[in-house]
Amino acid sequence: MLFDKQEDNLTLVTHEKGSVRAFCSKLGEAYDKIRGDNVIVNLFSLDAVSTEDLLEFLEISNRHRGGKKSFVLVTDKVNFNEVPDELIVVPTLKEARDVIEMEEIERDLDF
Repeated sequence: MLFDKQEDNLTLVTHEKGSVRAFCSKLGEAYDKIRGDNVIVNLFSLDAVSTEDLLEFLEISNRHRGGKKSFVLVTDKVNFNEVPDELIVVPTLKEARDVIEMEEIERDLDF
């Protein structure tokens, strides 16, 4: 797992190898590192991603978003129609940044 501080309030977390479950466990252990940042989780290293894999991120996503920060998963290997509404999943890093920018604006406007 790689942590790359992109900007003052944005961290890119990249999955390198191993199972999604193990990755989520490690991310939970390292959560204090990213608590105050908007987070993009890059899952491009995975050959396939299922809806069940994405559900592994639900708890940490809900906790993070409850703290008024964005949590976006990035993969192009999933059927987006099957992704639960509670998770934000996009196919590119550019779209992840766009989502975070929009959510920041919404938070600033108190939506």
